[in-house]
Amino acid sequence: MAPPTEIPTNGKPLGRHSVRRRSLLAGVGALGAAGALGAAGCSRVPSGDTLARLQSQGTVRLGIAGEVPYGYIDDSGEFTGEAVELAKVIFKRLGVAKVQPVATDFASLIPGLNTQQFDVVSAGMYINKDRCAQVIFADPEYQMLDSFIVAKGNPKNLHDYADVVKSKAKFGTGTGYAEIAYAVDAGYKESDIVILQDQVAGLNAVESGRIDVFAGTALTTREVTKKSRKAEATTAFAPTVDGKKHVDGGGFTFRPTDTKLRDAFNVEIHKMKKSGELFRILQPFGFTKAEMTTLTAEELCRQ
Repeated sequence: MAPPTEIPTNGKPLGRHSVRRRSLLAGVGALGAAGALGAAGCSRVPSGDTLARLQSQGTVRLGIAGEVPYGYIDDSGEFTGEAVELAKVIFKRLGVAKVQPVATDFASLIPGLNTQQFDVVSAGMYINKDRCAQVIFADPEYQMLDSFIVAKGNPKNLHDYADVVKSKAKFGTGTGYAEIAYAVDAGYKESDIVILQDQVAGLNAVESGRIDVFAGTALTTREVTKKSRKAEATTAFAPTVDGKKHVDGGGFTFRPTDTKLRDAFNVEIHKMKKSGELFRILQPFGFTKAEMTTLTAEELCRQ
């Protein structure tokens, strides 16, 4: 396996098996009327009614970031992931038969959405105040705690960001990951953080001893360390932000003008939560019942 690649925080290359974290990088403001592209020449569809346009054309373009387990290309070359599979079910029920994933790097998802390169972001994107000023979200399909990748036995006894600061551990995380801000909030110097491409690169760095700890989500750290003989994932924990325990949640992302589409999507996802169908779709991608949530986008937008 190639050694991990350190890259700047202003962008993340698309990797076939990259694993991510999704909370710092944000895009530009909304541009243009939603649905302008693709509706041209179709006078039957009201301008700006994206749901009607999607139903008419029978296809929805999904912005994904090539990240396991949210939206990625599997070993057989097929697009899959929890968000992609969820999109297939919900959009079919909304009268849109085909989903067309459009892969880009994570930092380009919001700009791409707002410039109409795709219709919806289907990448399990964290919902936070900064993003809520630029786009609108469906209620989250999952909630997420943090975890660390550390050497077997956790020799530095690292269980949260305060431990990392106290021990002066060499700390790494991924490009655009929320964990950058969490570490800084705990007192870690941002310029000392080792920025790596993804969770796989983080595992490699810990196994080789280049860093002591790599921070990511509980789901992705436990998945990536399953077969490692040199590293393990710590117990999941809620990071502290401004003195309060913080829980993240990820959801589908829409242009601010597409409230009708977002609201219709919410109706379906709430039905699936109530019936248990949502968990059945997410479970094969490593999600547990601990990742299911009743949080709303409105609540997360206030965090």
